[in-house]
Amino acid sequence: MVAAARRALENEDVNLILPYVKADASANLKSAFEKAVRARKAHPAAREVADLYFFETAVRLHRAGEGAPYTGLKPAGLDVGPVIPVAEKAIETGSPDALIRLLTDTLRQEVQHRFDHMKHLSEYRASDVARAREYVEAMLGLQVYSHHLYQAMKSTPHVGGHEHRH
Repeated sequence: MVAAARRALENEDVNLILPYVKADASANLKSAFEKAVRARKAHPAAREVADLYFFETAVRLHRAGEGAPYTGLKPAGLDVGPVIPVAEKAIETGSPDALIRLLTDTLRQEVQHRFDHMKHLSEYRASDVARAREYVEAMLGLQVYSHHLYQAMKSTPHVGGHEHRH
């Protein structure tokens, strides 16, 4: 998101960022863009402030379009985890193979770990209620984890899991 906003400012082309916000937010984004472009030309110090103002406005309007709260920009260099860079590379190269491999391998490892943990806890004496509770918690945890993963996989793009595609 911020990368697209940066490209828009560098190229002085608001169309590079407009697709990231809903149509009803376009006027607000264009206004912020025009102010930022003007301020960037005023002074080197103003450029940094203008960029930050525009990035924050773009992200806030984008989040509002998702129905999500704006929680601020994340500090530069914040680790976005292993998936986003691989997804970006898939988009750049036109091949989802590495992304599919990463997600599949992670899924396999996580499910196996949870299953093994549950299996380990499954051998308990009937009188050991505390151990039985641990097993039940692990068993139900595996089921709920699997259910949530399935819902996430079937959700529409950019939605948290309540809307499903048909």
